[in-house]
Amino acid sequence: MKNKILRTITDIFVIIAAGVIFACGLESFVSPNNIAPGGVSGISVALSYITGINEGIFYLCFNIPLLILGFIFLGKKLIGKTLISVVTVTLAVDFIFANLPHYEGDRMLAAIYGGLLMGTGLGLTYSREATSGGSDIVNKLINKKLPSASLGVITFITDCIVIGASMLVFRELEAGLYAVIAIFISSKVMDVIIYGGMEGKMLLVFSDKHEEIAKKFIENGRGVTYLDAEGGFSGKETKVICCAVRKNEYAKFRRFVKEIDSSSFMIIASAKEVLGNGFIDLNKQ
Repeated sequence: MKNKILRTITDIFVIIAAGVIFACGLESFVSPNNIAPGGVSGISVALSYITGINEGIFYLCFNIPLLILGFIFLGKKLIGKTLISVVTVTLAVDFIFANLPHYEGDRMLAAIYGGLLMGTGLGLTYSREATSGGSDIVNKLINKKLPSASLGVITFITDCIVIGASMLVFRELEAGLYAVIAIFISSKVMDVIIYGGMEGKMLLVFSDKHEEIAKKFIENGRGVTYLDAEGGFSGKETKVICCAVRKNEYAKFRRFVKEIDSSSFMIIASAKEVLGNGFIDLNKQ
């Protein structure tokens, strides 16, 4: 019970901090340079340009009905955390960064740094099992109705619609091009934050010297699992070594295999997440 309360408090703190970071990217870099980076935030930037009303008002107004829909169809836990994110972004945009100096200069730099900050905010938000609201809710609802369509494709389509509309509002092609750069950087930063610390490599090693290789792996701090296998051509029974390593350890373990048995066969696969003993503690996820 104590751990659950502590986790909840941590989640709330991280989500609030993430909302402030996201708002900084939106209000201090993206919006002043007429860059609409997809989703509800992009719509808010475009409408703010037309009306002169600050982005935070539009961001909140669009999110209220979407939060209600999300609560009905996606569950109260996800939407409860999302509500904290939406309120934080709205307040930070209108009452903090709206009153601070904005960057108005090289639009490429604005797209890069805006994307970095927004991606950092989104990555931290998603890491606490929340969303930033807006198009995230729409995309999840569409994906629920059309499970055959990937969430990535749906997100790409909705972002393209917003970017296309923003080019009409700002009456320039560059607005859309810079928006694409901001979205690309944001998505890459999100991946690093969400998966970067958990990503690794999975090694499958086929060798007659599997015992020697396994011993070397264990001596260097990595556990191994033997998989029973049978050669399809030779019919010979053998053992396959399965081992997970961190990305920065991969070259070292590949060298171990080469030194022990240069005729061995290896399959290396990227693992988005590696959880458990020696990696990320499951209890912290």
